[in-house]
Parts: sequence; C-alpha cells; structure tokens
Amino acid sequence: MRNPILSLLYLKMVKQAFKIISVILVLTLTSCSGKKETQEKQNVNGKRVAIEEIESGIKDFIAKKTREEGGYFHVKDRGKEFRMKLVRVHTEYLANLGPNNHFACVDLADISGDVYDVDFFMEGQPGNMKVTSTSVHKLNGKPYYAWKQQPDKTWDRVPVKEASTRLLGVIEGSDAFEFYYRVQLPELKEQASMWIPIAISDDYQTITITSTDAPVDYQLLYDNVNNNTIMYLQPGPAQSNQVVEIVYQVQRLEKGPVNEAGPVNEMYLAENRLMPVGGRFATIANEAIKGRDGSALIKARALYDYVIDNMRYMKFGNYGNGDANYACDSKTGNCTEFHSYFISLARSVGIPARFAVGASIPSERNDGGIDGYHCWAEFYAEGKWWPIDISEANKYSALATYYFGHHPANRIEFSRGRDLQVEPGPSSGAINFLAYPVLEINRQVIPTKTTFSFKRSDPPA
Repeated sequence: MRNPILSLLYLKMVKQAFKIISVILVLTLTSCSGKKETQEKQNVNGKRVAIEEIESGIKDFIAKKTREEGGYFHVKDRGKEFRMKLVRVHTEYLANLGPNNHFACVDLADISGDVYDVDFFMEGQPGNMKVTSTSVHKLNGKPYYAWKQQPDKTWDRVPVKEASTRLLGVIEGSDAFEFYYRVQLPELKEQASMWIPIAISDDYQTITITSTDAPVDYQLLYDNVNNNTIMYLQPGPAQSNQVVEIVYQVQRLEKGPVNEAGPVNEMYLAENRLMPVGGRFATIANEAIKGRDGSALIKARALYDYVIDNMRYMKFGNYGNGDANYACDSKTGNCTEFHSYFISLARSVGIPARFAVGASIPSERNDGGIDGYHCWAEFYAEGKWWPIDISEANKYSALATYYFGHHPANRIEFSRGRDLQVEPGPSSGAINFLAYPVLEINRQVIPTKTTFSFKRSDPPA
C-alpha cells in the first residue's frame, strides 16, 4: 500500500507548498526500524485543497474524536496511549501531497501537561477528510528524531544522537538569506498606532532593506538606550486588512564571546518590569551556585544548567511574555521565559545579563515559513559578553555546551532589551520586548497577523 509519509515530511521540512509540476514522490514504509524507505512516483492530477481547508479538516477531526472519546483526543504511539487536548495547529506546516493526500502538524497537551508535536497524514476532500496515520515527533519541543534530506529530495529518519548540528538547527560560520517580515492589519474602526522593529547591522549581521511596503506614511524612531530602530505608523479604517511588508537581505556570522572592556552599563544588573532582581531569585541563584568558585563564568554555567534542568519548554498557559515570576512558578514557557528567568537569576548574584529577540532561520531547508520569533540572552564575565540560548539547549541536550557561548549564523536579530521607550510611544506604557508589532487603539494593544518567511541566498550543495 502506498503511503505519502516521507514526501509529506519533505514538504514539512521545506515548509512551503511548492507548485506541483508533474509528479510527487510517494514512499512505502518498510518498517518502524528506521531503515531507509523505498520510493516510487505517482502522477498528480486534480484540484489542490486550500491550506485553510486542511486546517479546518484537522480541527474538525480532532473535535469529533474528542467528543466521541469522553472529552480527550486519544493518540497511540510507541506503545503508549495518550489522552490529549488541542493546543494549536501549525498553519505554517500545513501542506498538500496530492489530490487527496494532506499533512498537518498539531500541538496537543496530554493530561500531565506535556505538549506533543504530532504529525497527521490525511486523505479526502474538504468536509470528508480522514486521518490515515499519526506520528509523535516532539515532546515539549524535544524531537525524537531528525530528518536528513537525500540527493533525490526524499528524507530519511535520523536518531537525534546521530544527527549533525545542521540537522539540529545550527549553521556554523556564516549564513545569507532574504527575510520577509509581513504584518496584516485587522479591521480598524478608528485610527491606530503601530510600532514595528527594524533590524539593523552590527558586527555579526549585515542588513540591507531591499523593500518596504506600507499602506500609510511612516517614520523611524530610535531607542538610544538599547540601540533599536523602530518603524512608527498610524493606520486608520481605510487601511483595514492591508499589509505591511519589510524585505531584508541578511548576511549573518556565527557569534561567540565578544570582548568588551568594562565598566558594564548598570542597566544590565537592574530589574525590569517582568525580570525582577533579588528576593527569591537571589535565594534560588545562590543555592544553584553553591560550591562554585568565585568565577562569574562558572557561576553563569551553574545558572544555565539550573534553568535547563528545572524548566520545560511548553507553549501552553500564559507563556510568551518573558515573565520571570511565571517561569519560576510554572517551570514552563517558551524562549522568553527561559531567558528572562536566567537574567533575573544572573543579575541577582551580580552577573550582568541582557536580552535580545529576532528569528531563527531553519537550517535543514532553504526557504519557506518560520515558526514565529526566537529570543536569546548574553551574560558578562571575564571581560566578554557570552551568548547563550537556553531554550534550544533544553531541546537538544547534545548542543548544551555549544549554546553556552555561541549563537549560530542562521538567525536575524530585531531588537535588544526590555521595557523599551521611544517617542511617540504606546499609551499603554513601555514596550515589554519588540518582536511582533505593537498595534494600539485607545490604550488597548490589538493583535495582528504577523508571519515570517525566508529564502537562503546561496544554498549549500
């Protein structure tokens, strides 16, 4: 029986639905042993199903099964049965395989609170889609395996312990790519104000803005405290549902420890609104570094390890605000919680630390969508700023040493710092951090549909 699983995973890795030209690869699985699957071709004809229809199909399927199975969606994988609730559908991964074959990637939380990334393979037309197979790919962001692309454009499963750093998200040395920052405005009943981060060049990234499309005039604001550039515009009802798009050409270098003679700015030891200093953070930090010598570098590594050991990467609950108190209480969150928690701990024992945010560019493919922003941190020790990425180290334990002192080349940085202030600024107060736009109407922050995508300039052979 033919099964499109590997061709579909290829589409997931490419993260962009290519136009079907004449054939797609369809693969027959030999077994669960990890042996290379055989491959064959299938002619493709017929109308493609829209991505929105795939999203509706998987949501309807999960809702129906949840009702039928006592309020939980059941998944069987690796000899276990999980009872789960839907968290989100990864719209950036939805894809067509052919006339009646489709793919969806979904986050589901089980009754223990763990979040699983589950791949669904479906067949059928809108309104009558059936799931043919499921596969649990990740637990709390940690993959069970990676995928390696073969010369014939198919993908083989590779155990994480055998995967190269490139398969685990790291490009060393340098990278170059186009980056597309796209914002769709919501329906506007009155004039709004919006602030968007503008990436700028530094010693590790060379930024060229190749185009800027905006439905109204804009101005650039400057945050001189954190060295940020921010686009400011005031769309109104006439600009409802219109798009702002910024296209960058980026050349980026891998980042290691950076020499900087002191003294260090005191703001890197002070607290921020959601990154307190002292109190229980000092108690926890002092306990974590107990028995270490006087070196700030060794103490920082102890705090880095403490966060890795005590946090779970989960996009569930009130995550994504960079709230160190929430991280301390829940021991969960995304990259913002991981790094805010570390910064509060580090500053509480006299180690300067700072926050930055941008996007991580997929390493295993050369174009397509990007799953949101990513953030990271740096701390100061022995006359250097040391880059760290604790949430990635938490996902890939094999890279924990690498991420203590390195940021890979495949990323772009949008902005630095917390509690950002510009003039004019939001009436609702200082900007917590700036990755997605801040759109404000009458002191209320309104969500926007923001998407990132990329195309690598000189893909490796």
